[in-house]
Amino acid sequence: MLLSISSKAQRKDSLSGDFNTPIRVDSIVVQGNEITEEDIILRELTFKLSDTVTGEILNYNKERIYSLGLFTKVELFVYPKKGKNIVVISVAESWYIYPIPVLNIRDNDWKKLSYGIYLVVKNFRGRNETLLAKAEFGYDPAFDLSYYKPSITAGSDIYFGTEFIYRSTENKSLTAVELYGEDFAQKFFIGSIVLGKRFGLYQRANIKLNYNYVETPKFVEGINASNSRIDRYPSVGLEYSYDTRDLIQFPKEGIYGAAYLTFKGLGFNDINYQVFGFDYREYRNVFADLTAKWRFSSRFTTGKLVPYYDYSYIGYAERIRGNYYLEQEGNNSYVGSVELFYPLIKDVNIALDFIPIVPTALLSYRIALYLQLFGDTGTTQNTDEPISLKDFRSGYGIGLSLLFLPYNILRFEVAFDEYQNSQFILGLGISF
Repeated sequence: MLLSISSKAQRKDSLSGDFNTPIRVDSIVVQGNEITEEDIILRELTFKLSDTVTGEILNYNKERIYSLGLFTKVELFVYPKKGKNIVVISVAESWYIYPIPVLNIRDNDWKKLSYGIYLVVKNFRGRNETLLAKAEFGYDPAFDLSYYKPSITAGSDIYFGTEFIYRSTENKSLTAVELYGEDFAQKFFIGSIVLGKRFGLYQRANIKLNYNYVETPKFVEGINASNSRIDRYPSVGLEYSYDTRDLIQFPKEGIYGAAYLTFKGLGFNDINYQVFGFDYREYRNVFADLTAKWRFSSRFTTGKLVPYYDYSYIGYAERIRGNYYLEQEGNNSYVGSVELFYPLIKDVNIALDFIPIVPTALLSYRIALYLQLFGDTGTTQNTDEPISLKDFRSGYGIGLSLLFLPYNILRFEVAFDEYQNSQFILGLGISF
């Protein structure tokens, strides 16, 4: 049942996220969605008509809707009217079509800067579809064209995506450099199709089909997966995820677990190896506004010949704060983290709508500042080699995270290694 609620006076008489007595839901109203279709919002709710809600439940659902990345502001409140309780979902939409100049930090290393432009069409046709064209230059230049459709038809739980990538990537393996005799870059052309299904609110499973082309300047045995300087092969990947996090961009409550298995080569051009991995993360309130989170992640490779470009690495996408620039490689990797964080400035919605010409939707942000204490550990391992606790490198420290949502997060951190050597880290995005 949908009603119209627009009066500010009505909003003042309503209940938001500060009540504990369960209230029956008699109707649901969505307002402010000029482009986004209602079912895109409603399918994220953990309650339905005739259920009961509390302020805590409304806050959780507010964060789930915000996690869609489509809105600069989301509010949920209950408005009583003629003995009925109306749950009102009020949203403010972000800007959906824009070119974005990009300065990218490859492998979380400020020495590896790339620059370029993204052309993004978000929420295409109001169905949360995303079109993306990307061009990056500088370190590891890349070109990317992708399309993602979270629901093939209205009300469907089947999702689809496709992507075409070209990138020139500097080799990460120290062993490969020794074999090759010098530093070198490899060219990657990848085409992929993903088809998946959403099971209920929290579970997803998909299959991913890839065609991979990997070119090395000259052939050196062992560096590639085939007996040629060019690897050409298909791959098939299976993935499952379970995700109950409240705010995906900066979770404070919930669990995230994912596992994947990819079969690479399938015997084509004598290439046949597998990659398996899992990632478990948990977020829990400790006391008042103090929150704890922890993570354990592993990646394993096995098969006839695993190329160095597909080894498991620490010191690039995965890093140990305190040993931030330490580079490790192996068939397998293991990473663990724990963190406590506390808000110094709680979420504040600001709108810089006094700036002329620029659309209001581009000038509305959700701002917050968090203090965090953290500890990281990790190591890599080659197949058939033993592993022990002494192989793990660790670090700990303190930092600040400035949230600038729905766009990004800026992190300032001071970390220490096992010998109390310190390092300053300036990073983008959430730690995990």
